[in-house]
Amino acid sequence: MAEQTAIVRVGVVCGSRSDFPVMEKATATLESLGVGSELHAISAHRAPDLLDRFVGGAEARGIRVFIAGAGGAAHLAGVLASKTVLPVIGVPIPTQVSGGLDSLLSIVQMPKGIPVATVAIGGAENAALLAAEILALSDPELRARLDAYREKQTASIEADASNAGL
Repeated sequence: MAEQTAIVRVGVVCGSRSDFPVMEKATATLESLGVGSELHAISAHRAPDLLDRFVGGAEARGIRVFIAGAGGAAHLAGVLASKTVLPVIGVPIPTQVSGGLDSLLSIVQMPKGIPVATVAIGGAENAALLAAEILALSDPELRARLDAYREKQTASIEADASNAGL
């Protein structure tokens, strides 16, 4: 029996290929939950027309949530959010300049009317979990997988505490 590929529901995009090591954590987390995703490097500044095409065709491809990671000026999440009413989750990429604080402030300071949910600097895993939680609102099977993920996480912490004599 052939392995079934999950339908792509989350569009993961970052400003450049150098952001892949951070953003691949989002796609891996989504994959572990059985949520299909696609990862692309598209600069909001250097390739705005490509970003337009990516966002414009995303909903027809099944995308329901976006995760956007960028560093420095980090306008990608905001530009993406300005082009869609689908949820956008921003991931500030760590930078050499200020450890990613510049990225965080660029993403979190969106103007009224163009919201972007923002996670911690380098927080791609949490972005993936938030995207999965949004999707789980209308997907009971995904909700059950998220519940199991949380239970496994708690059990692991309790086991570590028990092994430490707590």
